[in-house]
Amino acid sequence: MRATTVDAELARVVREHAGQLAASLVSLLGDFSAAEDLVSEAVLAAVQRWPVEGIPDRPQAWLFTVARRRGLDVLRREARYRDKLARLRWPVQPEPDDRLRLIFTCCHPALSREARIALTLRVVCGLTTGQIAKAFLLPETTVAQRITRAKRKITEAGIPYRIPADDELGARLAEVLAVIYLLFNEGYLSSCGEVAQSRDLVADAEWLAALLHGLMPTEPEVAGLLALIRLHRARSAARFDAGGNLVLLRDQDRSLWDHDAIAAAIQLLTRAARFRRPGPYQLQAAIVACHAEAKTWADTDWPQIVVLYGMLLRHAPSPVTRLHRAIALRYVAGAGAALAELSELAGALDRYHLFHATRAELLRELGDPDEARAADRRALELTANPAEQAVLERRILDA
Repeated sequence: MRATTVDAELARVVREHAGQLAASLVSLLGDFSAAEDLVSEAVLAAVQRWPVEGIPDRPQAWLFTVARRRGLDVLRREARYRDKLARLRWPVQPEPDDRLRLIFTCCHPALSREARIALTLRVVCGLTTGQIAKAFLLPETTVAQRITRAKRKITEAGIPYRIPADDELGARLAEVLAVIYLLFNEGYLSSCGEVAQSRDLVADAEWLAALLHGLMPTEPEVAGLLALIRLHRARSAARFDAGGNLVLLRDQDRSLWDHDAIAAAIQLLTRAARFRRPGPYQLQAAIVACHAEAKTWADTDWPQIVVLYGMLLRHAPSPVTRLHRAIALRYVAGAGAALAELSELAGALDRYHLFHATRAELLRELGDPDEARAADRRALELTANPAEQAVLERRILDA
């Protein structure tokens, strides 16, 4: 069997099921480190055996069985663990909030903020270390070290596996929201080279956001994130053509958008706004709502979008947000003004493909096709997403 086929199938199973399996094991064992190790050992066994034996008919059940068997072997001297593992049955049916409890455990304040998010994305959401590194624009080794240190800290500090008490929720909320947001981003437009998007990751992100909204219904930022995810999902039918090619927002057939879902998400966002506590996720959702409400590309309220990005920068300043504001500024003040804004971000975003792709569009509009082509080539070097690669390759050929 071809190694690439095995690798792709293993990556899919891990992405879709490892977090669920880890959450169930932690729930039963009460030991974060042991549960995560069991999942890792099962994945390693698959890497070694599937190329020789073939992919099992039910690969996720195979992983579960190996994790259970190895858990019995490792913990056979401790009767309470053995009894709990013996009661495990396939398919795994975790409590509805198992993964949410695991997220809150990973987001304990005893861990650094960077470690909390990286660990949660790795263990709960099943993202690879490479995918997480791309999300943070960091070297893979740096992210791997953060994850290792975080797991060690949880074990040594005896951090409990539970949803915090009401008076502790607020302190953890920012990290939990960040994890769900990054999970959504990875699913919406994948950073790996296997697929352009992962509907499963997007669905997981929406499910977790909805679960969190049920836990904290008066927290406007939770509602804002849920609205943001639902607004993006509402136009999923128009994002790719029949050949799997990415369709840019300005070219999408808006009749394919789910307008009922858009209306419901905007209503959710409106209710959140009544709390008068604006935050980054509400503002991002408001920006997406501006696009979703426009009947055509020409009808887009670009001045309002520029204002919203300015507010977002005050709440959560970042080079990527400045990049998106520059994109919006192009339609208000022209390509020259947008390029001037972009030039200030060259140092911070040199390894971010969207920076170079945006710069290419602006240069092309300003009559500099050679520099535009070079910028597109640089963007192509920096993205592994096949749909984005196809867009950039067409632009380079057409230039």
